Amino acid sequence: MALDNATVMKAFRIYTNLARDGHADKELLQQYVADDEIRGLVDQFAREVDCVTIVAGEKLYMMPETRLSPFHVSNDFIKRHYMRANAVNVDIYLMYVSIIVLIGAFYDSYHSVEPTRSFIRLEEWTELVNERLSILKQFPEEELKVLEKEFSYHWTALVEKWEAMDDVKETAQRQSGNTISRISFIDMVRRFLLAQELIEDIGNQEINLTEKAKIVVQRYFMELEYNRGVLEFLYQFEHVRKEGAKDAGHL
Repeated sequence: MALDNATVMKAFRIYTNLARDGHADKELLQQYVADDEIRGLVDQFAREVDCVTIVAGEKLYMMPETRLSPFHVSNDFIKRHYMRANAVNVDIYLMYVSIIVLIGAFYDSYHSVEPTRSFIRLEEWTELVNERLSILKQFPEEELKVLEKEFSYHWTALVEKWEAMDDVKETAQRQSGNTISRISFIDMVRRFLLAQELIEDIGNQEINLTEKAKIVVQRYFMELEYNRGVLEFLYQFEHVRKEGAKDAGHL
């Protein structure tokens, strides 16, 4: 069935907003939701650049689905815009792990389908990353090397990178400059997630997840195809630890 020119142009206007800003606001979202033909065209345009569209809150987002998409955020882009000049790939992977741990904190180590908390402080997030990497540090070196091949994560380098950072007990606000510390690293990850509209600052060094982040978690983080293997690995001792604590409480 032929589409009239006005419908095509409305769809194209929504797509150009998505391509330029990564999202479209309420007015364009309403056009997208209300008209099947417009929605079909926008989704078709997005698929042509290896992207998907998602509705979260009062916005429509377009997100790259594969690395082939021209909208994919590359490691080099992240290094140039968010990291120190001498950042290497292990910094990128440490950032990924920090994000996984952050999401795990909101979803009770990924055993809940909805967030179980409304916010987290940066210091607690830092401590949770420290906890995960401390568990990794307990693995025998040979076993860790086998796991590195399985997950394509250089776990040993991640632990060494984290260990090399100062563990200074100061606020993120005071360490957000050039100080190399775990909290300043987490603050860098925070700035990246803010730019991607995945978290919101709510003041007092506290952050929460956006509606966009919740949709992304539901669609991708819970799927074995994408990240679940890494999630299960990082949290495989979580319930053992909790059960141990529960048993100890009965003594």
